[in-house]
Amino acid sequence: MNDWLTAATVPAVLVTVAKVEGSAPRESGTKMLVTAATQFDTIGGGHLELRVVDMARAMLGASAQPAVQYERFPLGPSLGQCCGGVVWLSFEPVQGALAVVLDALRQRRNEDSWRLSAIDGAPASALFDARGQLLAGEAAPSLAALVRDHGGGTAAVARVVADDGGRRWLIDPVLAPRAHLVLFGAGHVGAAIVRALGELPCRVTWVDEREEMFPADLPPNVTVEATDAPEALVAAAPPGSSYLVMTHSHPLDQRLTEAILARGQVGWFGLIGSKTKRMQFEHRLQARGFAQERIAAMVCPVGLPGITNKAPAVIAASVCAQLLTVWEAQAASPSPGKN
Repeated sequence: MNDWLTAATVPAVLVTVAKVEGSAPRESGTKMLVTAATQFDTIGGGHLELRVVDMARAMLGASAQPAVQYERFPLGPSLGQCCGGVVWLSFEPVQGALAVVLDALRQRRNEDSWRLSAIDGAPASALFDARGQLLAGEAAPSLAALVRDHGGGTAAVARVVADDGGRRWLIDPVLAPRAHLVLFGAGHVGAAIVRALGELPCRVTWVDEREEMFPADLPPNVTVEATDAPEALVAAAPPGSSYLVMTHSHPLDQRLTEAILARGQVGWFGLIGSKTKRMQFEHRLQARGFAQERIAAMVCPVGLPGITNKAPAVIAASVCAQLLTVWEAQAASPSPGKN
């Protein structure tokens, strides 16, 4: 996830989809980092991307220090595209203030940030938080006002705006992932799910009592919690979080299930197991006084219907696809979690 940011490679050119009209391969704000030998992430589009990579590498190979470029690309026959829309791309050499800004962004993976870069004139780049507070780079107070006026909000998209002097700036929101999964269980299936989620736009809190079960290398969006009191992590999660329970112990699964169903604002709750396990848990939950609508919100078995293979990698693929469906529906809804 966000290879363009985690790559930390220079010299490079950062390509950003600054504006989109009509149909396009990727949305405004999509980024790709291009080096002389490789690229990280994609702006999509086949022929468009090939041309963009060539342009970025030409900038890297120039004898003089390259300036920021801002280019319009119609997605028609000239590019071998059938989308029919138009995209505007910024090409920013990663140097000076931009390099400082990207370093600061790497430290803010789980916080919303707004990047401001000059399209016209001398290279200039700055980073702001949601309140318009300058975090890195240099910027006049009027530029902070630009971010506050045009950047804020969780639905913010990249855009190009002009300051009072007519100079154009790219306002580029780099928002923290909204989807948060608390995953209980570090067994084979849990580990396979973490590997798959490492490439997806989400944050994962991975919980298990057995510290030795966690691998040494973790995706950057995963935080490990080795604890003898995993139930405490249920209440500690942000409102609207998703929960997935798959521990090595049925009694622990039961305790976690009760803790999850007892709290409010649960975005989604999945429990690994068979239909028989679900029936057993339903009877126990009813005996403990849980309302039927709360019990009905529990997803068990987990995964997409029709996929029956029990290999950990297959279960992981099925569950991750199910989570993406849930998270995209939540992102389209004004409420983060109602259960």
